[in-house]
Amino acid sequence: MIKIKIDNIIHNANEGQTILDVASKAGIQIPTLCHKDGIEHYSSCMVCMVKNNKSNGYVPSCSALAEDGMDIDASGEDVKSIRKKAVELLLSEHRAECEAPCRVVCPAGYNIPLMNRLLISGDIEKALELARSEVTTPEIVCITCPGYCENACRRKKIDLPVSIRNIQLYVSQSINKYKHPEISENLAINNSIELKRIKNTNPLRNHFSSRIGKLDDNELKEWLKECTGNGTRFREIMDFKSAGSEAENCMHCDCRASDNCKLRKTAEEFSIKDPTGKLTNAPIAKKINIKTGLIFENAKCIKCGLCVRVCEDSKDEPALCFLNRGFISIISEPLTEEFDNILKTKTDVCIEVCPTGALGKFK
Repeated sequence: MIKIKIDNIIHNANEGQTILDVASKAGIQIPTLCHKDGIEHYSSCMVCMVKNNKSNGYVPSCSALAEDGMDIDASGEDVKSIRKKAVELLLSEHRAECEAPCRVVCPAGYNIPLMNRLLISGDIEKALELARSEVTTPEIVCITCPGYCENACRRKKIDLPVSIRNIQLYVSQSINKYKHPEISENLAINNSIELKRIKNTNPLRNHFSSRIGKLDDNELKEWLKECTGNGTRFREIMDFKSAGSEAENCMHCDCRASDNCKLRKTAEEFSIKDPTGKLTNAPIAKKINIKTGLIFENAKCIKCGLCVRVCEDSKDEPALCFLNRGFISIISEPLTEEFDNILKTKTDVCIEVCPTGALGKFK
């Protein structure tokens, strides 16, 4: 048994324990991105840095072993500053968006991408439930809104914007007809004062939101890979079938991990703003494994290596690995394999350990 001081309190520790282990068991919260219990430690994100007061140096707590007599600062301002800089560095090349542009500009913050996914899957009940939970005003905001969502829709830069406004209106009007059959097809027009009030209450305005930076034409078209329709368009939405068909043209610009992204959560905890300029270390591209449904977006990857390490014992199937060295290193399928041949049984495991939206399931 050894003794280690963390934040001026002495704790007992076992030989071979990391500083992070000791701190966690003592209830001291240290942020991590590249660490996962049960997976071999490998320091890469540097978000878990602590200060060794005796040497006046900084060490990654997830891999540095506790030593007898250590004096560790895990919560001081200098430590927080180092961690903040580490997160800012990760964000500088994190070319991703937490929320789709259509939802960001929506005055009421309606979850447009989720609505589209529900309509595509034909889950009408959940679509109605979503609309019911979001329409908190007497009438849906879309009635008098000039259509900020469609103006921001990236599909507009390729052909036509998705008919977001008409989809939202149809679904919301269906709620009212279900609740009150006597209500006519045309809801009463909401006044402009109410719209202006709602515009300032968008729930996304108080959250960290990452930006992808400037897109070239090829990068813009990458989102088309997730469109499930045959290209048929409906400008007028007459029923749930046409709503679902038009929703199939949504490019799903939002991040699949927007609700559980550890990078986003850590950035919010440090009150970090997304940098305006992004390093284009990796172009925006989507790899889709048609056999397993795995989607990999390298531009969202922070190269933590968790997906690589969780498959290190896998000898029967190809897995993700590191390619290149230094700043230009990336995670990819092996050079000798096609993306469709990797992770035949461990797709879900890799998606679960990913701290961002770099890995996801095609839906």
